[in-house]
Amino acid sequence: MGLTLHEFQTTLAARARIEGIGVHSGLPVAVTLNPADADTGVIFQFDDGHEVRALVSQIGATDLSTMLGDRSGRHVATVEHLMAALLGVGIDNAIIDIDGGEVPVLDGSAAGFVDAIDQAGVEILDIKRRYIRVVKPVRIDNGGSWAEFRPHDGTRFEIEIDFSCPAIGRQALVLDLNGESFRKEISRARTFGFMRDVERLWASGLALGSSLENSVVIGEQDQVINMEGLRYRDEFVRHKTLDAVGDLALAGARFIGAFRSYRGGHKMNALALRRLLSDPTAFEIVETSNRGRRRGELTAVNAPVYAPWVL
Repeated sequence: MGLTLHEFQTTLAARARIEGIGVHSGLPVAVTLNPADADTGVIFQFDDGHEVRALVSQIGATDLSTMLGDRSGRHVATVEHLMAALLGVGIDNAIIDIDGGEVPVLDGSAAGFVDAIDQAGVEILDIKRRYIRVVKPVRIDNGGSWAEFRPHDGTRFEIEIDFSCPAIGRQALVLDLNGESFRKEISRARTFGFMRDVERLWASGLALGSSLENSVVIGEQDQVINMEGLRYRDEFVRHKTLDAVGDLALAGARFIGAFRSYRGGHKMNALALRRLLSDPTAFEIVETSNRGRRRGELTAVNAPVYAPWVL
């Protein structure tokens, strides 16, 4: 069975507003997802008109979340769940108005963003969608962690985590990503953390908005303390996969290939993506040809000089 690819770019059919608090700032924040023209990509726009593009070249920090922009200046933190929702549901272009420095955490997953996008609807544009196809393996190692891209006939995530905490342990997930698998398998997986880390994070000005309403929390006895328990038996690795989808959405185009990681996270995701895009022999830009439309046949195209994935 070959690839099933959407030929044309998309945007939202209407505006969608989402309100909540920032998981790290603890402050109220709202984002409004707006329709955008083809080839716009995803842009975060502040009240003063300042813009930050949702691209790997704009990543400013990766500790505990993915931040775009300069921490000491204009920035938007914790973009990964929203970016995952846009990619998972199939939105290529959007201008996102934001009135704070952090995307709202909602329930700690991407489900709320998916619901908002579904209510707004999807509009198909008349410009073809381009894909980044991995043509040779690219790998990065960092201590006991690693991440790599490999050629694959589809978009696959193979994520493995390994925690000493018995409540998590070693978990692995293989996901062939499409709209259905995203919604069913990972969109509702919540972020997680340890109660023993709370005071240290608070002292650093982080996790000020974290609660049992938006995080899976592991207590001092190495047990999940949320009354409702887990949404998936292996919710932890599913959330790590959701994070990876959101981080790799910062490529500026969807990728065709397999992304694999062991004990990874936001930093490793960003490093691997940068490594891939910095090697022009490791990928090519392709789009669906008219002749092969039903079979998902791909044709290599010349990337424009302004291509967003060029670092």
